[in-house]
Order: sequence, then structure tokens, then C-alpha cells
Amino acid sequence: MILIDGSQGEGGGQILRSALALSLLTGQAVRIENIRAKRPKPGLQPQHLAAVRVAAAIARAETAGAELGSARLDFRPGRVRPGTYSFEIGTAGAVTLVLQTVFLPLALADAASTLFIGGGTHVPWSPSFEYIAEVWLPMLQRLGLEGEVALERAGFYPRGGGQIRAHIEPTLTPPTPLVALERGAVHRVTGISAVANLPLGIAERQARQAEKRLRPHIGDVRLRIETLNAPGPGTALFLRLESEHAVAGFVGLGARGKPAERVADEAVDELLAHLATPAAIDPHLADQLILPLALARGRSAFRTSAITNHLLTHVAVVRAFLPATIAVEGELGAPGKVIIEGVG
Repeated sequence: MILIDGSQGEGGGQILRSALALSLLTGQAVRIENIRAKRPKPGLQPQHLAAVRVAAAIARAETAGAELGSARLDFRPGRVRPGTYSFEIGTAGAVTLVLQTVFLPLALADAASTLFIGGGTHVPWSPSFEYIAEVWLPMLQRLGLEGEVALERAGFYPRGGGQIRAHIEPTLTPPTPLVALERGAVHRVTGISAVANLPLGIAERQARQAEKRLRPHIGDVRLRIETLNAPGPGTALFLRLESEHAVAGFVGLGARGKPAERVADEAVDELLAHLATPAAIDPHLADQLILPLALARGRSAFRTSAITNHLLTHVAVVRAFLPATIAVEGELGAPGKVIIEGVG
């Protein structure tokens, strides 16, 4: 059994999700201790418990400690079984993080799978649905992993109540290595400014602020204004930076009392910080590429505009399961380079 300390690095739910995915992929049992030890509410919360239950369901895993607030989990997987599954987090917990936990194990299974996951689709500290659909999934497709996602219903914090559908095709060969050292020429920014159960004028203000700030730097900015179907109110702005060698994504989310212009500024600030470097990969995508590239056959190398604690923590967890060689060059918070010799 592999032992993982959940208090290492950023000390959050990323460690749990990475360990579950790697346990499913390798068939190795894992014990995770000190789960989310560095968070205000440590232990398994509903969204993390949902990831455990989804992972256990697709592999008929034996678990111990899979309960709300638990600081330790034992997870013994069986064989990953593709199929159709439906899960409800029951809160505004991020459905996208649950999807990321099981996507690779299902993609490397021997048949297609379809998942319906209910919860939060646009919530803080997690990728929004648009980021998954327009950045994360296209980059995985570039590695040879095939799937598609659809937004059945949006879910904002704190109400939740959203749902996504994900279809995952089987991949019979290891992922393809990635080389993305330079962003290259910037083509355009596209995206969506959306509201649910709020005046459309809020989305229009978000879009105007983003366009005003972006146009001096990027001539081609195309933002759609949309009203999303959701049980509760919420707003979101998603920006997709299209360049010669990669795509990157940046999100701003509304909250009670937060002006629309500030929602836009949060996304634009992240985009401009990324644009100030020549790096191809945004900081959020960088840590999400570590696992598929560790499974690839051959050498990958990419530059990211900021090395994060999430990236370094994910690297540590991958090293505990796989003999992949992973080198991270650069300082925390600064641009850096990642080189991976995969095991595929």
C-alpha cells in the first residue's frame, strides 16, 4: 500500500484526487493521511467524498474512512469498469474536479463511458465548465485522449444544482508526449460573459470591462453574452486565449456585492500576467498535464507562466506511484519549465 501525506505541499484536495486517479490507473492500494490538513475545514468534505465514491464505483474499490470529515482514507481498487454512471455531490462542490479524478482511468479502459455529475459547475477554486470544455479537454485531445462534455444545467455557489454530461472514448495507446515551450503568435481572445437569474446587463458590463482592458493588447476579442439555466443566481466570465502553440483559459466569478467590473478584472489580470511571459501553458493547466504526460511514451517539455504549489504537489504524488522522471525548473510563483520522461 502506498502512503500519501495529505498535508504536504499545498495540503488540499488536489492530493486526494491525484492519489485516487493514480490508484485507479496503477491498481495500487493507497492510504492518504492528514487529508486537506492545511484547509480551514480539514478532512473529507462533500465534493471530496464524491470523488472518492465515484472512483470507488468505477473500480468496485474497497474503502475505509470514506465519510464526511475523515482525515484518513484507505482505497483498494479493483479493475476499472467503463460504463454509464450518475452521481450527485449534493452541494455546490465542483463537478469538474470529480470529472478530472476519473477521466484518465476511464479513457485508458477498454470501452466508452458516460458520466452524469451533479453539483457546482461555476464555483471558486476549481475550473469552470467552460475551462474544461475549451482548454483542458482540447489539450487532452492533443495528447490523443478523446471525450466530450456538455453543460446540462449550470450550478453556482452556494446553491449548486448544476449538471454536466461527459462522454469518454477508450484510448488503446498511451498519451502522446507534448512539446510546448513557446506560446508563439497570439491569435485572439474568445469567451463568454454569462448570468443566471440576474439581469443580462451584468453580463454586458463584464464583457465591456474585459474588452476595454484587452483590446490595447489583443486586437481580436470576441465575447458572447449568455443567460444560463441554473437553480440559483450567479455570474461568470471566461476568457480563452488562442495562440500558435496552445490555448489558455482564465475565469472570473461573481459573488454577492462584487461589481461586474471586478469579475472581469480578475480574469483579465490573470490573462495579462500570462501574456507578459512567452510561456505556452497557463498555471492552472500546467498541474493538470503532469499525470497524462507521466503516462505518455517519450519525453515532454512545456513552459508555464507560473509554477504553483498545486503543480509541485501533483509532481510529488505522481512520483509516489510512477517511475516517471519529472524535472521542474524555476521558482515558485515565477515562470518555469517542466520536463517529463513518461512511462508509457
